[in-house]
Amino acid sequence: MFETEAKALLRGASLRVTRPRAAVLSAVHEAPHSDAGALLTLVRTRIGAVSTQAVYDVLRTLVDAGLARRIDLPNSPARYEGRSGDGHRHVVCRSCGTIADVDVPQGSLRIEAPQDHGFTIDHAEVTYWGLCPGCRTARSAGSGVGELKFSHEEQENF
Repeated sequence: MFETEAKALLRGASLRVTRPRAAVLSAVHEAPHSDAGALLTLVRTRIGAVSTQAVYDVLRTLVDAGLARRIDLPNSPARYEGRSGDGHRHVVCRSCGTIADVDVPQGSLRIEAPQDHGFTIDHAEVTYWGLCPGCRTARSAGSGVGELKFSHEEQENF
C-alpha cells in the first residue's frame, strides 16, 4: 500500500494523518500477519526513528478504527493485518506458525454459541490448524522438522 492510500484511509476513518500512522498502516497491509516487532522494523526502515510504544499506540488506534485487525493466537504474540470486516478466517501451521487467509463467503459458516449466558454475541473467531506444505514435505521426508509430537493421552484424544 502506498503512503497516499494509507493517508486516504486514515482521513476516511476521521483520524489525524501522521507519518507514523501512515507508515504503520502501510506496513500492516504490506506484511500481513506480522507481529509488532516486525512492523516496527519495517516502519523504521521507512521513516527512521520511531518508538516501540508509538507503533503499539498506532496499532491500537488502527484496530479501534477498523483499519486493521489484531489476530490473537495461543502461545504467539499478537499479529496484525489490514484486512478487517470481511469475515475471512485463518489457517495456521502447527509447526512453523505460518498464517494464511481463508476466504469465507459472507454469512456462511455461521457459528452459534450453544449457550450464550445472557450475552449478545456479535463476533466469533474461527481458526483452522494444520501443517503447511513446507512442513508436510519436511515431515514426509523424515527429517523430523514439522513433526507433531503428542503425549500418549493427547494421541488418544486426537
